[in-house]
Amino acid sequence: MSTSRLPLWLFIGGIAALFILPEFMKNDPLLVSLTHRLQSPSGEHWLGTDGLGRDLMSRLVYGGRNTVGTSLLILLQSLGIGIPAGVIAGVMGKGIDRLFMRVSDSFLAFPDYLIAIVLTGLLGPGVVNLMIAIVSVKWVAYARLVRSSLMAEKEKDYIYSARLSGVPTIRLVIRHLLPAAFREIVVVATLDLGKIILMIAGLSYIGLGLQPPTPEWGAMLNEGRAYFHSSPLAMVIPGVAIMLFVLLSNLIGDQLRDNLELRPRGK
Repeated sequence: MSTSRLPLWLFIGGIAALFILPEFMKNDPLLVSLTHRLQSPSGEHWLGTDGLGRDLMSRLVYGGRNTVGTSLLILLQSLGIGIPAGVIAGVMGKGIDRLFMRVSDSFLAFPDYLIAIVLTGLLGPGVVNLMIAIVSVKWVAYARLVRSSLMAEKEKDYIYSARLSGVPTIRLVIRHLLPAAFREIVVVATLDLGKIILMIAGLSYIGLGLQPPTPEWGAMLNEGRAYFHSSPLAMVIPGVAIMLFVLLSNLIGDQLRDNLELRPRGK
């Protein structure tokens, strides 16, 4: 196996483990047992227990499925909104394009985290509101990316020739214009996944994301903060998990960007 592909396989393996391992966990991640609180790692509890006696291994795995799974859903929803919006703005042009630019500029005027915190605060805590808040700020980047790629590509000679030949606009978009933006979309989406994981963990850490007792890495960080000196694993373990997934997504994105830039457009 090539070392350049190691981050990709580790990331895929990590995601697969988060969705497969919960079926084999013998300890309930929600089971409270005050007599077993803050235990060290043992054969019964491989990573120890938290302040309420809940198994940290089970909560780590279930929490990872919630954090990473929600991140993937948010990314897909952002792509599902951003790509069509970018196509409409890039193909229709004129008034629709100007309206789109004004709307997107208003979103980009403030940091993503700030808008997400405000929206989540207004909508209230919970996974659905969390997804709405993050998707509301993430779709803009993909829409602008697709728009700019389509605007540049549709000025090329082969697009003019296809239009003169009577090729329908829908076919032009699907067969020629969108594939031209595909490389950039893949790279940005891969890098964005790590940012979304951080946003979910950050919002859950301050109480605006997934609500207790649902296990989630950011919420686990907050829960373990009070016991950091007596039982550091309760806070270190979810922190390391977040760091590893974000690091792997960034490494994969950087590798994709470098590899795809070596290939001329259209090859």
